[in-house]
Amino acid sequence: MTTISTNDFFDPSVWEQAWQNDSFTAMKQMRAAGMDPAHSFDHKAAEFNQQVFSEEGQQRTKRILNWIQGQDVNFENASILDIGAASGGFSIPFAERGGVVTSVEPCVPLLDLLKENADTLTSGSVTIVDEEFQDIDIEAKGWKQAFDLVFVSMCPVLVDWASVEKILSCARQFCYISSTAGPREHSLMNEVLPLVSDHNQPIKPQIRHQSSDMGYLLHLLYLKGYAYESIITHEMKTVEMSKQDALEHVIMMLGLAYIKWIYARMRNK
Repeated sequence: MTTISTNDFFDPSVWEQAWQNDSFTAMKQMRAAGMDPAHSFDHKAAEFNQQVFSEEGQQRTKRILNWIQGQDVNFENASILDIGAASGGFSIPFAERGGVVTSVEPCVPLLDLLKENADTLTSGSVTIVDEEFQDIDIEAKGWKQAFDLVFVSMCPVLVDWASVEKILSCARQFCYISSTAGPREHSLMNEVLPLVSDHNQPIKPQIRHQSSDMGYLLHLLYLKGYAYESIITHEMKTVEMSKQDALEHVIMMLGLAYIKWIYARMRNK
C-alpha cells in the first residue's frame, strides 16, 4: 500500500491513484501468482455450486439478505443487478423473494449451473447476461441508474475506484459491495507453511497481509460523500477434498503466500 501523508488524507485523487498502484490488491496478487481472477472458479464450478446451496451456504445467504432488508431495501418487484452471479447463490434467493433479477456471469461452467438453477424457480425472474461486466457499455445497455439494488459479492470486478463508479452508476438507490476485510485462515495451510519454510526464505504462517481494496473503498466512499453502512462478519466453511484436489489447492495457496512474502520484503526495504 502506498504511504500517504497527512496533507493528502482528504484528497480523493491521491487515494484513487494509490489504489491503482497498490501491488497488494486482490486481483494483482492473484495475477502475480499466475491466476486468472475471472476464471479461478471454472474448474470448481460444481463444487462451488454445491457449497453455496448447502445448508451452511444458505444460512450465510439468508443472513446477508436479511441484513440488506434491514437497510429498508424491499425485494418485492425490485429490479436487482447481481454482478458476478456465479451459479446464482444470491440471484435465486433474490428472485424467490420477489425480485426481478439481472444476473451477470461470463464463466461458462458457472453460467450453465446458473441457468439450471434459474429453471427451477417457481416465482420471480432471472435474466442472464453472459458478458464480462467490465466490457459492458452501461449507457448502451440502458443500465444507467436502472436498478433498485446493485449487488456485488466477492467479485473480481472490484479493482479500483473507476470500477466502483461503474458499479454505482447502475444503481438507482442501493448498492451492496462485499470483499475480504481481514486475514484468511486456512487450517491446511497452517500445517503446510511451516514445512516449506527455512531461514533463507521464511514463508511463515504469520504472513497474513490481505488485499487492501476494502480500505480504499470505504475511505473513498466517505471522501466522496456517499452514505453507507458496513457490516463485518467472520465467515467459516468446511470443505472435503480428495488428496489430489487438496494438493492442487495447497500449491495454488502457496503461490499466493509467496507473492505476499515477496511484496512484504520489497516494502520493508
